Parts: sequence; C-alpha cells; structure tokens
Amino acid sequence: MKIFSALCLSALLLASCENPRYMLLHPDNIAFKKQAPPEYQVLLTTTKGDILMEVRREWSPNGADRFYHLVRLGYFNNAAVFRISKGTWAQFGVASDPKVAQAWRHQNIPDDPRVLPNLRGTVDYAFKDPNGRTTQMFINLKDNRSTHDAEPFVPFAKVISGMEVADSLYNGYGEKSGGGIRGGKQDSLFAEGNAWLTRNFPKLDYIKKARIIKKHT
Repeated sequence: MKIFSALCLSALLLASCENPRYMLLHPDNIAFKKQAPPEYQVLLTTTKGDILMEVRREWSPNGADRFYHLVRLGYFNNAAVFRISKGTWAQFGVASDPKVAQAWRHQNIPDDPRVLPNLRGTVDYAFKDPNGRTTQMFINLKDNRSTHDAEPFVPFAKVISGMEVADSLYNGYGEKSGGGIRGGKQDSLFAEGNAWLTRNFPKLDYIKKARIIKKHT
C-alpha cells in the first residue's frame, strides 16, 4: 500500500509539473533555462486575424529563448494587445491570468547586442531599466530606427505576414489601457488581468492563441 501511495503521489506531482499553468506559475523552473531552437515561427491568432512571426536566436538569444518557452506554455493565449500608439507600435505581453502575469513581472533577462535595426515589422521587448526585459513586447508599426536604435531596443523577431492585421488592432485607448512599463501605471492590469481590461476597455483586441508552427533544430 505504501509503495502504491508513493507511486500515485509521484504521478500526481509529475502531472502537476507538466501542467502549463503550473509551469507558468513557477518561472524559476530549470526548464525555462533551456535554449530555444536556432529558428522558429510563431503564429498569433488575434481577434483581427493572423500574424506570423519569424524568430532567430542569432538576433537576440535571450529574447528568443524567453519567447519560445512562453509561447510553448500558452502564456500569450487570450492576452490583450493593450497599448497601441497609432502607426508606431503595438504592445502586448501581460498574461490574461493575473497570477501568471505577476509571477513573471520581474523575471528579467539580460540585454542582447543589437543585430537587426528597428524597421517596420520587427518585434522587441519593452523595458524600463537595463537588463530589464521580461514578457512585454511590441511590434514596430513603422520604421522606428531614429528613436529605438538609440536605446537597447533589440529586435528578436520580425513579422513575415499579417502586418495589415497588426495595423488594424484597436488603438483608441492609447496609454489609458495599461500604459507602458516606464509609465508606472500597470498595477491594475497586473492585479486583475483581463477582468480589468474588459470592464474598462471593451474594444481592445486580443491574441486568442499563440503557437509555434515551425522550428529548425
């Protein structure tokens, strides 16, 4: 009986550890330290259509690794594109589940040296301080080299199809629906997640699902 109970407990623990939400609630898990494939593609299925991204580790190793694991475990599913500067950038990356979002809020990754310029369609992490990238990121909706290349905004991906979808995402709320990391006005978003957004900003668009569709090992 003791052996049977021990086996059952081990099976339950294993099942818990393999559960995506359990994993996302434990960002210190060693699984998140593994390298992503050298190249992979991610499909964002949004409320306005599909956006396909190409990611390469050579562009930003730390950024590519973080994105790979978050996508793989469903971090971006049902997450809002909550901050858009019309024709400039579209920001997302705060999980719909506030407990998951809070678990990752201060899980910083080191900066990477720039390889790609901030052209239209490239994707960067948002940050406040050096070595302060976490989970929030944005799509450049225009050529932002003149402003973004002067700071360590380092593209880790680029949109290879669906920029017309990115352009069409609802942008009417500007800084009101969560603002940016540097604005210091995201506490309500992290505390309540989608509940706060849907109550106060009902027109926002969402990433219904993010998934890895192609990878080269």
